[in-house]
Amino acid sequence: MALDRRSFLLGSAGLALAPQIAAAQALSADTPELYPGERALYAAAAKEGMAVSNNTGPTWANWAALFRAFGQRYPEVTLVYNDVGSGVAVNALDRTRKRPQIDTIYYFGANGIDAQKRGLLAPFKPVNFDRLPETAKAPNGEWFTIHQLEVVFIVNKKLVSTVPTSWADLLKPDFKSTIVYLDPRTAGVGQVLTWAAVLAHGGSYDNLQPGFDYLGELHKAGNVLRVVGTTPYAQFVKGEIPIWINYVNDGLRAKFVDGMGDDVEVISPAEGTVAAPYTISLVKGAPHPNAGKLWLNFITSEAGQRLFAEGFVTPAVPGVAIPEAVQAKLITHSKSTLLDLEKAGAQLQTLTQGWAKVAL
Repeated sequence: MALDRRSFLLGSAGLALAPQIAAAQALSADTPELYPGERALYAAAAKEGMAVSNNTGPTWANWAALFRAFGQRYPEVTLVYNDVGSGVAVNALDRTRKRPQIDTIYYFGANGIDAQKRGLLAPFKPVNFDRLPETAKAPNGEWFTIHQLEVVFIVNKKLVSTVPTSWADLLKPDFKSTIVYLDPRTAGVGQVLTWAAVLAHGGSYDNLQPGFDYLGELHKAGNVLRVVGTTPYAQFVKGEIPIWINYVNDGLRAKFVDGMGDDVEVISPAEGTVAAPYTISLVKGAPHPNAGKLWLNFITSEAGQRLFAEGFVTPAVPGVAIPEAVQAKLITHSKSTLLDLEKAGAQLQTLTQGWAKVAL
């Protein structure tokens, strides 16, 4: 399925549905509800006192804005979060499955399918669940998509004299020891990057070898500076990374929000890229189930989805209004393929093991 992110967002903007509700307004007896039953769920969540949101790093996908808005609306529920990487998050939950310490878990969609197969998730259908496409959710709500992100090249032009525009360009000697990306064994974005390399070089869900061959060549050329375990956003903004293969929202944030301006170029590779659905789940045996549901409902509400859009992240719920200021800053993709979660999930072990053989 080909999808142009800018067109998708512009189309969504034209379908804006409900009037905007000030999510930052603390919920009280006189405050309009974001959805029917919100006040009763908040009362139950307040008795639990906290929600533990696993793998939602504050520098990732505009989560910090959602944390702030949630805290303002529900001051009697403390939100606790961390950032560990999709693969690490699922393995850690599996180890503690008899007594989980987290309420919700967020990850690249293929890892969500993996977590469901391991029996780690509870069914829950949040607000706007029915508006999600069938391919964007498990039928009973063990996982559901909340946004999508595309892989791009984020280039610091102060450190690189020539801006690469294609996967082929990255193989050139000009880019020796310049490229940083995340490890597919620990982070979903590393898996998505590998899928982008596979599909851009003629591979398929059944034939990953073209992508492995490309990445192997990239490493042998000495162009990969390092592979990291968690997002190096702060290091990029500090000017420590010449080229970061990562999601588009971080590049736009560095360029337009965090002061790097024209020093940053955000490039969608000419051969094509992929868009990755990211999902979230209620954990089976969660210690604070009502607080977890309150958090999940907020994320999938129009207020929560709009906060993703404000951080250059494509919302999953159709029809969410996109601010004009955001629309004007989005980039276009010559070709972007929305990953099939079932097919990508079925190849999770093949992908991580194949990558390790050529990259380590």
